[in-house]
Amino acid sequence: MRERVGVYPGTFDPVTNGHLDVIHRAARLLDRLVIGVAMNAGKGPIFPIDERVELVRAETGGIAAQTGARIEVVPFDGLLVTLAREVGADMIVRGLRAVSDFDYEIQMAGMNRRLDQEVETVFLMASERNQFISSRFVKEIARLGGDISSFVPQLTLERTLARVRPG
Repeated sequence: MRERVGVYPGTFDPVTNGHLDVIHRAARLLDRLVIGVAMNAGKGPIFPIDERVELVRAETGGIAAQTGARIEVVPFDGLLVTLAREVGADMIVRGLRAVSDFDYEIQMAGMNRRLDQEVETVFLMASERNQFISSRFVKEIARLGGDISSFVPQLTLERTLARVRPG
């Protein structure tokens, strides 16, 4: 039987409980999940790529143990379908929070399908408790002094606060 390999891409700046929810659910469906951390300098990330990769690795270690899936975290800069080919994935995993995400995601799935017909895009709905969480909102709330502890895991919380509230 062929190994089921998927890629879950994102900027993960910072990694949120919503991301971890999708990662956990995807890992239950796959033998191997490659989490692609996008360089995406255009979004002005607060964490450099190496620290985002480190945080995602740290925060997903327990998920691999719980699900039995192999989880790898790699940085990438380029086309997602290129990363999928490089790691032997035949599935792209995308998380959906709300209907507003769907418009963008369906366009992206269509473009990726045109670029590589062998790679399917699979959408996983975020669980109800995580549907409203986004990295952008987490950073903004943290910058304005709000409590982000229910939106991100502990290590990411500490690192995010250190970045946005130095001193």
